[in-house]
Amino acid sequence: MDHQDKVLVCRDCGKEFLFSAGEQAFYAEKGFQNEPTRCRNCRAARKGGVPSASQDSGGSRPLFSAVCSECGKDTQVPFKPTAGKPVYCRDCFQKRGSRTTRRSPAYLD
Repeated sequence: MDHQDKVLVCRDCGKEFLFSAGEQAFYAEKGFQNEPTRCRNCRAARKGGVPSASQDSGGSRPLFSAVCSECGKDTQVPFKPTAGKPVYCRDCFQKRGSRTTRRSPAYLD
């Protein structure tokens, strides 16, 4: 089959994008029945492939307040603490090292 470049309109942003002959051949080879409906940028954003500024800086992960099980200091952790399981501040976690035989709890202060 002879493919030719097509101009399609993105369903998310409304901008035109090129569905190249090479991409069409790839789609045919893989057995895809439908043409793409989103441009490359919108597809990547939808799949989480375009990191936002907050993800680049490591900023937007929710933090939960907790009290260190060892020293009693207030700390914050990147998970919701579970009742009955220990949570450690950074200092106590580092002091404990690999002494524990269980999986080590996460920490963040």
